[in-house]
Amino acid sequence: MNSRRHFLKFTAGASLTLLAPSTLAKINPIPERRLQFYHLHTGEKLTATYWQDGHYIAEQLDSINHLLRDHRSGELATMDKNLLDLLFALQKSLDHKGAYQIISAYRSPKTNAMLRNKSNGVAKRSLHMQGKAIDIRLAGTNLKDLRRAAIDLQAGGVGYYTKSDFIHVDTGRPRYW
Repeated sequence: MNSRRHFLKFTAGASLTLLAPSTLAKINPIPERRLQFYHLHTGEKLTATYWQDGHYIAEQLDSINHLLRDHRSGELATMDKNLLDLLFALQKSLDHKGAYQIISAYRSPKTNAMLRNKSNGVAKRSLHMQGKAIDIRLAGTNLKDLRRAAIDLQAGGVGYYTKSDFIHVDTGRPRYW
């Protein structure tokens, strides 16, 4: 009985976590969700209102997908909308409106394998290859504060890379390193 109760609690908690980014972004209903990006490797900038009046905006999502492409190969992927909502919720939690500095977003399998050969910090089945992960800084925000806010959201994985000066966030199960 005790193990069944534990299983049910775990399953309920896991289900809520899957909804967390979208749910968090809707806590204070607003008419639009906007994100700003500055890609450190390409120099590209983008301000995109990707959600408005209860709907995602396809053209804006396409622009975000283009900016967050694999900057090494140029390959595009569809970025997870929950990841965008997580970024939006993270900014709201910090009451910050500045641009996310992008270190890495989508990675093709070939790029991921190349990076994995160079570093033991790259996962073989990285969520970057599914458009579900991004490595970021937030201009004007202490990295430690950004990490803490991301963990507090309980909306996915959070990695802390102090030597490289970025955090990783993803829409996988909540875990921290």
